[in-house]
Amino acid sequence: MDESSRLLSKALRHLREGFTNLPESQTENVGEQGIENVLLEVAERLRDNYPYFHPQYAGQMLKPPHEIARLAYSLALWVNPNNHALDGGRATSAMEKEAVAAIAQLFGWERHLGHLCAGGTQANLEALWVARQLRPKQKVVASQQAHFTHERLSGVIGVEFEKVAADAGGRLDLAALEKTLAKGGVGLVVATVGTTAAGAVDPLPELLELRQRYGFRLHADAAYGGYFGLAANLDPVTRRTFDRLGEVDSIAIDPHKHGLQPYGCGCVLFRDPEVGRFYQHDSPYTYFSSPDLHLGEISLECSRPGASAAALWATQRLLPMTPGGEFAKGLARSREAALAWHGRLRADRRFMTAFPPALDIVIWAPRATSVSEVSRLSRALFEEAARRNLHLALAQIPARFFDLTGMKTDAESLTCLRSVFMKPEHLGWLDTLWNLLGQAAAAAGVDASKLT
Repeated sequence: MDESSRLLSKALRHLREGFTNLPESQTENVGEQGIENVLLEVAERLRDNYPYFHPQYAGQMLKPPHEIARLAYSLALWVNPNNHALDGGRATSAMEKEAVAAIAQLFGWERHLGHLCAGGTQANLEALWVARQLRPKQKVVASQQAHFTHERLSGVIGVEFEKVAADAGGRLDLAALEKTLAKGGVGLVVATVGTTAAGAVDPLPELLELRQRYGFRLHADAAYGGYFGLAANLDPVTRRTFDRLGEVDSIAIDPHKHGLQPYGCGCVLFRDPEVGRFYQHDSPYTYFSSPDLHLGEISLECSRPGASAAALWATQRLLPMTPGGEFAKGLARSREAALAWHGRLRADRRFMTAFPPALDIVIWAPRATSVSEVSRLSRALFEEAARRNLHLALAQIPARFFDLTGMKTDAESLTCLRSVFMKPEHLGWLDTLWNLLGQAAAAAGVDASKLT
């Protein structure tokens, strides 16, 4: 942290030197002591958080941004650029275009339309909105395991939404989807590349075949999993999906997840740049400083932080998104940790697992004599683990995702544990996490001897 402060001070001095030709001006200041007092109070309040940065936090999709992203974001705040029009964020608009183009190249897109946005929700909104312009009055379809925002956003833009079943692997069920498609009226199908609950990846090659037959638009919600195409250790089925991501019509991806960025930094991409015509609008005071493209001309959002673009550009400069590079290796380590955790759980009679992880998320639960008892033990284990600074997450999952042989099925869904190994450091901490889990399991009453 001290070294980061030194680097930021050095960069700030360099930034100030670019404006030394301006006359002196006074800035109102409430005094250093007042600022210090309030800042220390903020620091005290911020201590009331889970330790998201630590490897013993293996719960929700939360991790700190990379140091270069923090520094570049902070540096840009001294200018506070707005990437709506070029005169509000001249340098950072250029950075955004370059950073977005680099993301598009992950999917093989040289020609594209895209921009940064507040996050996956906004990215998905724009993809659904464009689909509505192209296919008015036609419905949006997604899996029951897709993110809840697709149903909510369909309501926002005034189109019908339909959920279709997920298969036993948490993926969109193709037979159920085809029944819906056969009825007609489907304008957009959402393929989730990394479901929020279980990290499942929808079967994209088969969805592309269905698109050929039924003519719907296909959107990939890759907010969580989009970067994993760079990982060298995907299973063959998941690899086939990533190899064909470039064939979808639109993609949402979140740099503020695996892209090592601060919140909020999402990205929406369209394969056909011509959809930019739907964004056209009049702004009599905004777009006159340059004949070049202003990012506000291809975005539903208006004011947007140029600091996000600076942070993402700097991160991609330091850690290029190339196969075999440090960034790609970090993704592979996260997946390796998830596979290893899943293997330990499967080998232990105290626990049961669902399907193997496609990415770096594992869903699992204490084994019990009934589904309701599984849910009770999961909640107890969650609490005991937290007391030992092992922080997990809970998820409500269809019970059929698990092998329920010999178990009383007194509920259709169960509460299970969910571990997100999105920090590469998790791989080196598995023994520590496992030991803490053992202590928590004993305290929660998870006991294999009670099972027949």
